[in-house]
Amino acid sequence: MPPIKCLLFDCDNTLVLSESLAFEACADLANEIIAQYAPNPKPGKYSGPELQADFVGQNFRGMMVGLQDKYKFTIPSDKFDAYVEQEMHAVIAKLNAKAAECPGATEVCTRLQKEGKYEMAIVSSSAMPRVLASIDKVGQDKFFPRNKVFSAATSLDPPTSKPNPAIYLHACEKLGYKPSECVAIEDSRSGATAAKNAKIPLIGYVGPYYEEGGADKVKQMEKVLGEECGAVVVMHDWKEFDACLDKVLKS
Repeated sequence: MPPIKCLLFDCDNTLVLSESLAFEACADLANEIIAQYAPNPKPGKYSGPELQADFVGQNFRGMMVGLQDKYKFTIPSDKFDAYVEQEMHAVIAKLNAKAAECPGATEVCTRLQKEGKYEMAIVSSSAMPRVLASIDKVGQDKFFPRNKVFSAATSLDPPTSKPNPAIYLHACEKLGYKPSECVAIEDSRSGATAAKNAKIPLIGYVGPYYEEGGADKVKQMEKVLGEECGAVVVMHDWKEFDACLDKVLKS
């Protein structure tokens, strides 16, 4: 393996506990859209956790594409961007009120920044304003200047969402590294698949699933991230980061 030079962090539920807040904020809008456009008989309303279970790791744009496919409807093109903007404002308000770090992530980033051995960047599906609101709220903005934050929803034209690997390939190009010179840290199937398809070595992270799904969900995601998505190692707590990175370096 070539020397590792850059660490590429997912944001939502990897650095910041934001996924459940975001899906809580957008559930009402998603239900409104389904009620307006889906053919009869109308499906039941989604809760935030139900949306999260189906679309974790995807941005709102990707989620809307998935819902259109699932329920056989089409959002008019002149309405789509307005819904994306509406959802973003609702989520940012929720994050500004309640977002918290993934326990231990800030401590690890502080040490990595001090050591200066690796460049660090964020590679997210979420819209740039949402990512910046998340890291600002928990004090992680000092690790990731604006030019080291990449958003599949904002940095690319046209916008995409993980599991499309385009945002990872874009970040590598802008940062000046080959994918094999980077390590990705991801918590979701969508994100891990994006890293895998970009051929970036992967550390899976299951810490948030202890609260959101319990032991069974943790075991499920260990299997998804490790066996399905090819993570070199699966991390349960940020205290394990050094040992996990060492496994990647030795792989």
